[in-house]
Amino acid sequence: MSHSPEIGKKAPNFNLPATGDKKLSLKDFKGKHLVIYFYPKDATPGCTTEGQNFRDTFNKFKNANCSILGVSRDSIKSHEKFKEKQAFPFDLLSDEDEEMCKAYDVIKLKKLYGREYMGIERSTFLIDANGKLKKEWRKIKVKGHVDEVLAEVKALNA
Repeated sequence: MSHSPEIGKKAPNFNLPATGDKKLSLKDFKGKHLVIYFYPKDATPGCTTEGQNFRDTFNKFKNANCSILGVSRDSIKSHEKFKEKQAFPFDLLSDEDEEMCKAYDVIKLKKLYGREYMGIERSTFLIDANGKLKKEWRKIKVKGHVDEVLAEVKALNA
C-alpha cells in the first residue's frame, strides 16, 4: 500500500534522469521553492496545455524563487522532443520505473473507454525552500490550476 507524503513533513527525495542530460534530486533545489507536477503523458492535449501554462508563467515563478519540474513515465528521448517543441524553460524528469510516482502516490486506477489501467493521476506538489511539502493538488483540472499554484508560492514568500 502506498502512502501519500505528509504536508508539513520533508518531501520524498528523488534522483532521476532529466532533460538536458542531467540527473536531478531534491537537494539540487535547496534554498528554492519547488513545484513538481506529475502528468500522464508527453504531447497529449491536457499535458501540453498544463506545461504551456507553467511555461507562460515561468518568470513569475522564477521571481518568487521557485523552480518547476514536470514528471511522467515517458523516456528522456520523448521528454526532450516535448520540451523542445513546447519551448519549456524547465526540466522534465523521466520516471520510467515509477519510483518517484509511487513516493508521491500518484499512480492510480484510471478508466479510459471502459478499460481500467494504472496510470499517473495529474497532481502537483509544492515544496518550500527547506524541502518541506507545503501543499498538494490531486485530480487536477488544468484550467486555472497554474494560477492557483503561483498564488500559493507567493504566499510562501509573504
